[in-house]
Amino acid sequence: MTDSTIPTAQLGADGPAVGAQGLGCMGMSFAYGPTDAEASRATLERALELGITLYDTADAYGQGENEKFLSPFFKAHRDEVVIATKFALAIPPDDPTRRIIRNDPPYIRQAVEASLKRLDVDAIDLYYMHRRDVNVPIEESVGTMAELVREGKVKHLGLSEVTATELRAAQDIHPIAAVQSEWSLFSRDIEAQVVPAARELGVALVPYSPLGRGFLTGSFTNADKDLTADDFRRQQPRFTGDNAAANAALLEPVRTVAEAHGVSLGQIALAWVQQQTTVHDLPVIPIPGTRKPGRVEENAAATGIELTKEELELLEPIAGQVAGDRYADMRFSSAGRE
Repeated sequence: MTDSTIPTAQLGADGPAVGAQGLGCMGMSFAYGPTDAEASRATLERALELGITLYDTADAYGQGENEKFLSPFFKAHRDEVVIATKFALAIPPDDPTRRIIRNDPPYIRQAVEASLKRLDVDAIDLYYMHRRDVNVPIEESVGTMAELVREGKVKHLGLSEVTATELRAAQDIHPIAAVQSEWSLFSRDIEAQVVPAARELGVALVPYSPLGRGFLTGSFTNADKDLTADDFRRQQPRFTGDNAAANAALLEPVRTVAEAHGVSLGQIALAWVQQQTTVHDLPVIPIPGTRKPGRVEENAAATGIELTKEELELLEPIAGQVAGDRYADMRFSSAGRE
């Protein structure tokens, strides 16, 4: 591909302009099997050359290791990048394999200080609540996040996997720049309520797993058989057993469209997500994750693919036929609480 940069989009009404596609960095140090630090560093640099400026991490990714890994890249390009990180998934001291959700003000303050230190920055550009603890009023949590903005530790606020009601309640406390939720050809539950609320409030949508955690690229067909034992996807119902076999068959329309354009399955899956900005009339900035420079080039090229009305109609039924939930426990997703 050429070195022409991708288009831009704005994070919320008052947020920064970023590349219309971001980069999910979790897999560079966590969740998806063996990592390659050298290739990941090359991927970060290549992404920036292509106009990808939103880089997504979280304190929970590798227990802070992902933030530490990204820090030198951010330091070298501080004025060119928008740093997004998250809080809320805490590690119980008695069991480091577990995660508990914490949205209480003391924890938020503890988490932001730890992230600032690991990232080695004075301020976080976009600070997300990673998951929602329904036992803490959202007004209380977002109120504390708003204090961080006033104190200069955070520039803009985001929420992840919140319902439309929760988003509206948060917006009443402080402007929300972005909502991050899973959105792809396989996962479209947010279109019922969250997307209309975001459009109404002027909030950008940042879809994570726009490639269905790699399943939509055809790179694996059954997590149990194709992925290493430490791969997070082996815990997700739609990628194992009979569900995986049924879902692999759903890729045929994607393959048909990909062949018509002469591109990969993943590029069509990403183009579909990118095109939702027109379909739903709001900024949509997907953050596909990769740790390979060649793959980030392929992903960025998807911003230039336009699907026809007929192609969109061909892809439309896929999500309704997917077997298995996107998480084993859906209570911590917006769909589990709508």
